[in-house]
Amino acid sequence: MQKLYLQISEGIPDLPPAVNREKNIIISPIKEILPAPEANMNKALTAYLMDRDFIVKNSEHITSPRFAPGSILLWNPDGDRDSAVNVVNAESAVSKIPDDLIYQEINSFADERQLLRIIRNLYRTLFLENELSRKEEMLKIKNKENKELLEVGIALSAERDNDKLLDLILGRIRGITVSDAGSLYLINTDAKTGQKSLLFKIAQNDSNPADFSEFSMPLNKKSIGGYVALTGEVLNIKDAYLIPGNREYSFNKSYDDKTGYRTKSMLTVPMKDHKDTIIGAIQLINRKKDTAGRISSKETARKMVLPFNKENESLVLSLASQAAVSLENNMLYQEIEDLFEGFVRASVTAIESRDPTTSGHSNRVALYTVGLAEAVNRYSSGIYRKVIFSVEEIKEIRYASLLHDFGKVGVREHVLVKAKKLYPHQLEQIKMRFAYIQKAVELSVMKERFNFLLSEGKEAYLAKIDYFENRVKKRLAEINNYLTTIIAVNEPSVMAEAPSKLIEKIRFESWVDQQGTEFPLLTDDEYIKLRMKKGSLDDDERLEIESHVTHSYQFLKTIPWTKEMKKIPVIAYGHHEKLNGAGYPRSLVEEEIPIQTRMMTIADIYDALTAMDRPYKKAVTKVRALDILKYEVEDNHIDSELLRIFIDARIFKKIRDS
Repeated sequence: MQKLYLQISEGIPDLPPAVNREKNIIISPIKEILPAPEANMNKALTAYLMDRDFIVKNSEHITSPRFAPGSILLWNPDGDRDSAVNVVNAESAVSKIPDDLIYQEINSFADERQLLRIIRNLYRTLFLENELSRKEEMLKIKNKENKELLEVGIALSAERDNDKLLDLILGRIRGITVSDAGSLYLINTDAKTGQKSLLFKIAQNDSNPADFSEFSMPLNKKSIGGYVALTGEVLNIKDAYLIPGNREYSFNKSYDDKTGYRTKSMLTVPMKDHKDTIIGAIQLINRKKDTAGRISSKETARKMVLPFNKENESLVLSLASQAAVSLENNMLYQEIEDLFEGFVRASVTAIESRDPTTSGHSNRVALYTVGLAEAVNRYSSGIYRKVIFSVEEIKEIRYASLLHDFGKVGVREHVLVKAKKLYPHQLEQIKMRFAYIQKAVELSVMKERFNFLLSEGKEAYLAKIDYFENRVKKRLAEINNYLTTIIAVNEPSVMAEAPSKLIEKIRFESWVDQQGTEFPLLTDDEYIKLRMKKGSLDDDERLEIESHVTHSYQFLKTIPWTKEMKKIPVIAYGHHEKLNGAGYPRSLVEEEIPIQTRMMTIADIYDALTAMDRPYKKAVTKVRALDILKYEVEDNHIDSELLRIFIDARIFKKIRDS
């Protein structure tokens, strides 16, 4: 017995073939209702169904590639899609039909209405299944879009570099809309004149990835970007070359003429911040059927380019608003960064204005310390090979270095700027004292000579005149030598030196004023200061200077730092500590001193040794400074590994190179 089956399928052009449905009705024997030769079975079935108002097209009019030639297109009462009926010889095909594709098998008919009812019911079933498939596919697309929107939102909120953010914004929007090219414009306001212009900030083109430099253009309605930026309207242009002449805007085809590119579809949307203020515009060019392919001519554009649809408009508007808010947040973040940077700079200026002799010290220490931290990041050997400082941690180190001496604002200025062992007024007092003593010596000898002349006569006086003059010269030379020694000893030394023996002698010398009162050549305070072995500060002054570390910490910890900067007070607090516990103010030992502080300590000592602006000491050479740092390592004062990196990476050249 001959078996035939009807293969009915419904096609949806916008969905992939896998989504389209197919069901089969197996009929045996079909000749009971269609008595026709097998070769004419399609025509017979077509005529049969046409008589019953099923057919809108016959096989000669089928154009859809989804349906094979010889198919019969059924009328779709609920839409505008085509469905097809095929008649196939069951002997060769029925056995190959999967069970889930068999809708019903008919071995006999009660009447012809049974077939019509089955076909109609099957079509309705396929239609509903396809509607479900279409909805499911649309849901998948929406879910994908939502996921992409979420990913874009996360990416936009995480990026802090403005240039990278703009590149990310345009790239993500182009990716979601499958746009071949795009541009991003920002409205720029001149700070001095207040005049606005349109800044062509960034451009991307997959087909023609050329170098791009931003430029400024007039903000008016003549350009497409300017029109959108001024009006806030969305411009969805199917073909940029077919813009009607009565529009206020026009397409500038100079880029196409220059490069051979072909711009066709364009979508330009405004970027609005949370206050609904337009801050720029995003322009997408040439929506493609897929990401592959390069547009290089009018012909390739015709084949590959699609117009932007309403869904694209809605999606891009949403992304543009999100991007505008992210950009605004970044600008606000940058303003806060600039504000804080200005505050830090002002603080450093305030410090150095009280102590001009150390001008530039904080900046140099920051430069050295950051350079050392970056070098540590590069080193893959040694005990710090696993230490990696993030960008935020490097910034934290820099600010801690810039502010490490801020506590000097709490130190008395005359102590802070003390350049010699004696204060200037003390040395002046000594000079005046010695000048008085010199005059007193001259006067004393003069009186002695006068009395001798009166008592012994002229001849005896002339015979002894050389004696008197030599006594004056000798005593004045001795006093001058004392003063010269005091001035020399008043200069501070970098390394510890034994006090001059002559100072000990001067201490016990005395002089008598006009009232006959005897005074020492040096006061106790002057003597104590002059016999200091190192530096220019006595114990009390040194303690006051050292208090700047605590002052710095107390000041810095009052600032509500962000979590990325919260270690700044602690890092700055320890920059005068020594690994062996001999430092100040807390006598911390190695394990208690952060690596950031250890790096700053090396930078601080090196700059103090080599600085050319310290009047209380001469700058040592770089070689000598590095030797002194090595002695500090031997004394277990500073970190040997960090000093090795400091030397190997030639961090000490940072100032000259910068």
